[in-house]
Amino acid sequence: MRMDWILIIDFGSQYTQLIARRIREQRVYCRIQSCLESGLESPENLRGIILSGGPASVADVGAPMIPDFVFDLNLPVLGICYGLQAAVKQFGGTVKKSSRREYGPASLKILRENPLFAGITNTSRVWMSHGDHALRLPKEFRAIGSTPSLKNAAVYCGEKQFYGLQFHPEVYHTDYGREILGNFAIQICRCHPGWTPEHFINQTVTEIKGTSDKSKVICALSGGVDSAVCAALLSKAIGKRTIAVFVDNGLLRKNESSEVKEAFRKYPQLDFRFVDASAIFLKRLRNVRDPERKRKIIGRAFIEVFSDFAKKEKADFLAQGTLYPDLIESVSFKGPSALIKSHHNVGGLPKRMKLKIIEPLKELFKDEVREVGKALGLPKSFLKRHPFPGPGLAVRIIGSVSTEKLEMLREADYIFISELKQAGLYDKVWQAFCVLLPVKSVGIMGDERTYENTLALRAVTGVDGMTADWARIPENVLETVSSRITREVKGINRVVYDISSKPPATIEWE
Repeated sequence: MRMDWILIIDFGSQYTQLIARRIREQRVYCRIQSCLESGLESPENLRGIILSGGPASVADVGAPMIPDFVFDLNLPVLGICYGLQAAVKQFGGTVKKSSRREYGPASLKILRENPLFAGITNTSRVWMSHGDHALRLPKEFRAIGSTPSLKNAAVYCGEKQFYGLQFHPEVYHTDYGREILGNFAIQICRCHPGWTPEHFINQTVTEIKGTSDKSKVICALSGGVDSAVCAALLSKAIGKRTIAVFVDNGLLRKNESSEVKEAFRKYPQLDFRFVDASAIFLKRLRNVRDPERKRKIIGRAFIEVFSDFAKKEKADFLAQGTLYPDLIESVSFKGPSALIKSHHNVGGLPKRMKLKIIEPLKELFKDEVREVGKALGLPKSFLKRHPFPGPGLAVRIIGSVSTEKLEMLREADYIFISELKQAGLYDKVWQAFCVLLPVKSVGIMGDERTYENTLALRAVTGVDGMTADWARIPENVLETVSSRITREVKGINRVVYDISSKPPATIEWE
């Protein structure tokens, strides 16, 4: 079967891989290439090009520009946000800095019929995240969509086969974003839909076999979706040469250590090992308040534990369930993206280490990993678990970490999740958890004055973790959760609910 594909030119947007995810949903293969690369290795079966957004302004000195080959190939091109602005400037239009940056929803009105908008209502909600906008279009360009604040929210140039969007169709909260990208890939670029999770599995298994040679591979196992799928891929590729190591770092949720040990011991095809290193992690985190330091300390401690284990087992490789959101928030992955935060299994890696890293999921999103896991036959108990940060509860305690705070947070989090499951809401939210704040307030219990800790509840909806909205949990459920926590968890007398979306906030607080 021929494999038509789409090239995505990355200008450093935090959403670049999400564009790829949406294209893959159409079963169309795609690749990402940095805007800093001036050439294209092979255009065979290439059917179209997408220009991503980015953090720069086209007015900046040294701002990234569109590589020359893009329009030389005479293929359909879709510019998103910065990609639109770069094209407008390149062809003689005017891009102006907005009086204020625009984040969040806007109402799009379609001005002219266009195949990009086939099957889409005349007005719909779109998601904005920009500081510049196209003020004056080049001669051959025409506006095909507007919002109350932007007359050139969507543009088209037939001569150059160019389509431009100021909004982000790739994010979950744009109503018809999936349809827009599908129209571009299949209707406009004429791609044949043939890429599936099975393609990814077969390709990845082959790569793992070629990379690992005949060495043993240590797989960092947490019990979550990512590491479970990573372990399953390794097992399929190299069988018993995979040693799945679960490290209790003292930062896990209530009962998690015993649950993970019990679950993975049911899989004889994996060589499962358990290491209790909680004393090491908690000692190094003592009196550390800065979240970046926490993540790096935890990352280095993990590497030390795995390196020692690998030395005993004579293994040369360490496999991690790193996902793309981990990478794009931690490092500039393909293009000039902005650093948001480091992750324990990304920013915490030492510059010199003897173990070679295998990250088979590093270009996938959580929902895509779940699809791969389903194709691999993993049970629903793994696939439906909410995301849990690698640094664990250390980044859900704002400020320094202590045994006392960890115990408070574990008990509160257990109550919150239990009540969501009891109300049938657990599977309806993307992620839910508690955050212990470094804030104390006056309260009253019985006839006595208290001065105790404040706890924040966080629950969000979404599908990929790149954007999220706060979950509308019913008031009676929140009331029950708050009542139980303040009544049952010693040291907490106030509970608040976080109603921030991503962006501008992140899902985790640290």
